[in-house]
Amino acid sequence: MTAAGPHKPLHMGAREWATLLLLSVIWGASFFFYRVMVRELQPLTIVFGRLAIGAAALHLFLLFARQSMRFPAGTWVRFGLLGLINNVIPFTLIAASETRIGAGVAALLIGAVPVLTAVFGHFLTHDEKLTWNRAVGVLFGIAGVAVLIGADALQGLANADFVGELICLSATVIYALGGLYSRRFRDIPPLKAATGQVTMGALIALPLSLAIDRPWTLPMPSAPVWTSLLGIAVVGTSLAYILFFRIVAKAGAMNISLVTLLQPVSAGFLGWLFLGETFTANAVAGLAIIALGLACIDGRLVKWIFGAGIAHRSSPPDKT
Repeated sequence: MTAAGPHKPLHMGAREWATLLLLSVIWGASFFFYRVMVRELQPLTIVFGRLAIGAAALHLFLLFARQSMRFPAGTWVRFGLLGLINNVIPFTLIAASETRIGAGVAALLIGAVPVLTAVFGHFLTHDEKLTWNRAVGVLFGIAGVAVLIGADALQGLANADFVGELICLSATVIYALGGLYSRRFRDIPPLKAATGQVTMGALIALPLSLAIDRPWTLPMPSAPVWTSLLGIAVVGTSLAYILFFRIVAKAGAMNISLVTLLQPVSAGFLGWLFLGETFTANAVAGLAIIALGLACIDGRLVKWIFGAGIAHRSSPPDKT
């Protein structure tokens, strides 16, 4: 699953960290949109609407940028596979799992995406090998998500519907593989890669929605549902996947998977900001542990601490 051709070494700089944080806020907000839409729409219909409107917005961006989507048929086939494993399957699996398990349990299970990405990347790529600081950082990150969400989610993990957990874990596996497969599109500009993926994902979701959900039998959605659908499509899909492919191109699949650790943080912050929810001690502690995990994965702080310690121990004694 390595991308063809030589590439610059993968690097997570300040711009990439800022982009990852923005992406986590965007996808964290998607939970609010889903809460509104699932009251009136079926999962596959939501997936199709999200991808179809998102694809339309991306094609408008391309039109204004005067860029075309002229690719060989083989590239469009690869876009179709990417749309299937990065959008249609995981979106549908997560929606289905949350009919059986709570959102907190789902967030814990989705938090395993970086672990799976790190393991798969170690064996399937040449430049995303598993290192000790990545392994420790991911474990800290998952522990931080668990603390952030609280004991109720941990208890729910033990008591939740096994089938629901299995469905959600299947989504994490697909997400990890989708992130690694996205590496194959590093030579394509992010706007075009996002457009190809989302367009093909919408075309795949359309017949599934028609056959399974039969959306024409449902009542006309209310204004809040339409607003939520537009928000999750234009911002949570179009803009989000442009940012996604930018990070993949610069920093690789492992680093983009870290967004699943930051999403609960972003969702909690948005709940505090807009819904009056309180920041508990668990939230503060969880945020600190996640930050420690991200620092380990980034590696620069660890190198600075250990480098300073080594330099201190190796410096000659003061003879004055």
